[in-house]
Amino acid sequence: MGENQFFSLQGQVAVVTGGGQEIGAGIARRLSAAGARVAILDLNEANARAVAGPLGGLGLRCDVSSAAEVERALGEVGREFGGIQILVNNAGIAGKTAPLWELEERDLDQVYAVNLKGVFLMCRAVIRHMLERGYGRIVNVASIAGKEGNPTLIPYSSTKAAVIALTKALAKEVAGKGDITVNSISPAVVRTKILDTIPQSTIDYMVSRIPMGRTGKIEEVAALVHYLVSREASFTTGQCYDISGGRATY
Repeated sequence: MGENQFFSLQGQVAVVTGGGQEIGAGIARRLSAAGARVAILDLNEANARAVAGPLGGLGLRCDVSSAAEVERALGEVGREFGGIQILVNNAGIAGKTAPLWELEERDLDQVYAVNLKGVFLMCRAVIRHMLERGYGRIVNVASIAGKEGNPTLIPYSSTKAAVIALTKALAKEVAGKGDITVNSISPAVVRTKILDTIPQSTIDYMVSRIPMGRTGKIEEVAALVHYLVSREASFTTGQCYDISGGRATY
């Protein structure tokens, strides 16, 4: 293999959930640049199309918490592009920021539906076909909150911890059944537009917990995902990769 072919995704189809903006969009652009045909699933169809258009990709509306919508969207991807080799579960919501005693049942249900149930439904929908073909790559975007538990973000922290466990369990279920890997990543705070709405004192606190002393970049997250979905990452599965500037290394 020549250097120009390292980490090539030529001829592969990649699905990125929550790809209509920020980190998801950055991942989609990176995978497209590596040769993949990219389908972007997002609750906001206009955003999905806006990102997919310049990439020659497919932008679709999809509520990942609905099994019917997941099946419909992936069916459309299949009809347009063919079989799916790569799935990146990036869609997620933070939910209400408050201590446990101020949360309602619906506050947990809303976050669970997207962050955990959505990952479950997407994985279930593609894994059968990956097993049939004997090849596939799945990357689930968790969070440093799933490792450490962020106060006032119990629904978010607990669902992201569950995503890490789901990843490890599924990886073991498919290990040895072909070249199929399942991994997750745990970003710390990443420089996105949402930081413009957060008080600088809060940002300073979050950054103070990162040994490298800065926020992460979308491009850095996308680069890690690119490696994990490549053919070269064939002996790497069931892992949760820290991308937090050293905040957590386990």
